[in-house]
Amino acid sequence: MAQIYLPTPLRRLTRGQAKITAEGRTVEEALTSIERQYPGLREQLREASGDVRSFINVFVNGTEIRSLQGPATPLGEEDEVSIIPAMAGGAT
Repeated sequence: MAQIYLPTPLRRLTRGQAKITAEGRTVEEALTSIERQYPGLREQLREASGDVRSFINVFVNGTEIRSLQGPATPLGEEDEVSIIPAMAGGAT
C-alpha cells in the first residue's frame, strides 16, 4: 500500500495522523480510498466536479502528478504520496 503524507490542516480529519496508508493502483484510487476512510477529506481535496482542487498539489515520490500522468499516475507498494496545499502571500 502507498504511504500518504498529509499536511497539518488535514490531520484533524485523520485523528492527528500525519501518514496514512491507502489502497489503489493509481493516485485516483488511493485518494478515493482515503476519502472513504476519513470523512471530510473529499471536501477538502476535491472540487464539486471531482477534480483535485487547483491549490492542492499531489506529489508521488517527490514529483508533482501534473508532470506525470495526473490522477492516473500508477502507484506501487513502496510509493510515497504527499498532499501539499499551495502557499500564497508574502511581501512585494
